[in-house]
Amino acid sequence: MTKADIINKIVADTGLAKKDVAATIEAFMEEIRVSLATNKEDVFLRGFGSFIVKHRAQKTARNISKNTTIVIEAHDYPGFKPAKSFIAKMK
Repeated sequence: MTKADIINKIVADTGLAKKDVAATIEAFMEEIRVSLATNKEDVFLRGFGSFIVKHRAQKTARNISKNTTIVIEAHDYPGFKPAKSFIAKMK
């Protein structure tokens, strides 16, 4: 299912204007992006799951084509942890 499919489904279910639904979905996704990337805050959606900021430590790796070692800096990345009730519905 794509973002367009989600927008069309919400429009069909609610009767709202497509541009309003699309703007709402975009604003929702942007708030999650800003919260995770800029503010480093987790987003908790009860009954659905949590968008969390995970951290990877610095590590050394090998570039096998040049046979050299490189350092990969520590960085944060987004993660998703589904809620227990969501997992139960999937089973």
